[in-house]
Amino acid sequence: MLDQPITSKMIAEKDGAVGRIIFNNPARHNAVSLDMWQGVAQIMEDFENDDAIRVIVLSGAGGKAFVSGADISEFKEKRANEEAAAAYSKISETARTRLQETLKPTIAMITGYCIGGGLATAISCDIRIAAEGSRFGVPAAKLGLGYAYEGIKKLIDLVGPAYAREIFYTARQFSAEEALAMGLINRLVPPGELESYVKNYCDMIAGNAPLTIRAAKQISREALKDESARDMALCKRVVDECFASADYTEGRTAFMEKRRPVFTGR
Repeated sequence: MLDQPITSKMIAEKDGAVGRIIFNNPARHNAVSLDMWQGVAQIMEDFENDDAIRVIVLSGAGGKAFVSGADISEFKEKRANEEAAAAYSKISETARTRLQETLKPTIAMITGYCIGGGLATAISCDIRIAAEGSRFGVPAAKLGLGYAYEGIKKLIDLVGPAYAREIFYTARQFSAEEALAMGLINRLVPPGELESYVKNYCDMIAGNAPLTIRAAKQISREALKDESARDMALCKRVVDECFASADYTEGRTAFMEKRRPVFTGR
C-alpha cells in the first residue's frame, strides 16, 4: 500500500484483485479539496503499477455522498483569479485523467450525492453503478464557473448533446431514475444491494482475460475520437496481442476441458 498518503481524506485499499479508492470527507459530503485530488493521482499510480489489481472501484465514505463536488471553501484562496483557477483545474484534471487513461477497468460505486466534480469523476470511470436515491447534477451555472471543453465533451459522449445541455443549463439535481434513463449511469440497485452487486461485477471482471479487457478499453477510446485521429494500428496491435497470448491458449483449453480459466494477463 501507499507508505505516506498525501491526506487522510483519501483511503486506498487492496482486496485481492480489487483496488478501492475512497473519498473520505463525510462531514462535507466528500467534497474534494486540492490535496484530495493529488491523493487520487498518487493512489492511481500505485494501483496501476500493481499487476495484482485488475479492477479499481471508487466510492465515498459515510453513506450520504459519492462526491458532492469541489470543496468550495477553498475557492477564495485557491481559485481566486484566472491564474489560480487554471492551476487548480490542472491538478484536478490530472487526477481524473489518471482515472480515464488507466488501462484497468474502473467502477464508480455511487451512493447519495454525485455532484459537480463528483459527476466529472464518475464519468471518468468506465462503469457507474448507483444506489436508488442518489442525486446527480452540475451546478456550475449557479456558481458562475466555466467548464472546460474536455469535461463537456465527455458528458456529451456519454449522454448526448441534448441531455448534456439540460444538465448544464438547468444546473438542477437529477434523480437516479433520470440518470439511468439518460445513460448517465449503467445500473441502478437498491441501497442495501449496492456493495454486493459491485462486488459481483468486480469478481466477473477480475476473472476475465486482462488483455482482452485492456484491448476493448483502448479500442473504445479510439472509437470516440474523430476518424482522422484514430490509431488503427494500435487497435490491430492490441487484438493481435490477445491472440498471441498465453491467456488465449488458456481460454481455449479451459473451454474444451469445461473448467474455469485462470488468466495471468500474459
